[in-house]
Formats: sequence, structure tokens, C-alpha cells
Amino acid sequence: MKKFLIVGLGNIGVEYIHTRHNIGFKVVDEIANELGGDWQTVKFGSLSEVKIKGRTLLLLKPNTYMNLSGKALQYWMEKEKIPVENVMVVTDDLNLSFGTIRIKAKGSDGGHNGLKSIQGILNSSNYPRFRFGISDEFKKGQQVDYVLGTWSDEEKEALPERLKTASKAIQEFALAGLNNSMNTYNGK
Repeated sequence: MKKFLIVGLGNIGVEYIHTRHNIGFKVVDEIANELGGDWQTVKFGSLSEVKIKGRTLLLLKPNTYMNLSGKALQYWMEKEKIPVENVMVVTDDLNLSFGTIRIKAKGSDGGHNGLKSIQGILNSSNYPRFRFGISDEFKKGQQVDYVLGTWSDEEKEALPERLKTASKAIQEFALAGLNNSMNTYNGK
């Protein structure tokens, strides 16, 4: 059975649950909900194992905080013997309008501390990533407050549908491959 590691980036703690920066956690929660997964506390985070059409998806929410996300990713890749091409890192992106999806095979960290940590640990920027747009609707000097802030009422209303689309895109990655998921979902 083919295994995939889907790492949703976020910060642990009740104060971060509904923040834009925690969209990675929300996306893997949606996948677990749709595919009947239960969360277990494990080394470096929470893990839910789900199956879909002969594939196993290990959904991971690191408890290392954003800046050390690479440590959790590396541990679970090695423990489960998952190759980097079967990994998908789910993160927020200020450069995309709210809810827009961008799946890439590689790229820069874009100033994102979670991606910086992962690139440092893997010593490479060649790993699949799923960026969920949170837009950049903040005033100069307010980026941290915006990213760690809660969703607007309009965003909250649209979020359930966007999470379902994100879940489908990641399931497509596991079932049909990176290129198919990029072709089908990028920009949606």
C-alpha cells in the first residue's frame, strides 16, 4: 500500500486555533473528517491515518510550533519510510488571494518560517507543497497581527467550501499524482 505524509503547518495552543496561520491544521482536519480519521497524540504532533483507494495518508499536525516544523516532518518521513515525493506540506500564503490554491513541486520558503525549517532539515527546496491563500489585506507593519489574527466574517463563511476543495486536491495528489492535482486545482 502506497503511503503519503500530509503535513499541515500551524501552531499549537488554543490562542492559534482559528488564526490564518493555522490553515494547514484546518486542511488536514478536513481530510480526516471526510475520510473518517481519528487523531492520536504522537511524537512531535498529532497523527491521523486514513485510507483511500489503496493509499494510506498519514495526516500530521506538528506540535513543534511553526519554526521547528521540519523536525516533525523528518521524523515521520524516516519512521514511515515515506519518500519526499509522497510528502505534501500544507501552508498559508500571503501572496495568494483568500482561498486560492497553489500546488507546487518545489519553490522558495517565501519568508514562511515553517517552510524555512523544512528546507533547512531536508537541505532542499524540492518537496511538494500546498499553499492556501490568506491574502495580504493588512496595513504596513501589521503582517504578524494579520497572520496570527482570526478570519473575517466573509472568510469564515467561505472557509468550509474552500476546505472541501483543498481536501479534494490533496486526495487527488495521492490518487493521481502531483501533476494532475496541479493541473486540476491550481488557481481554484
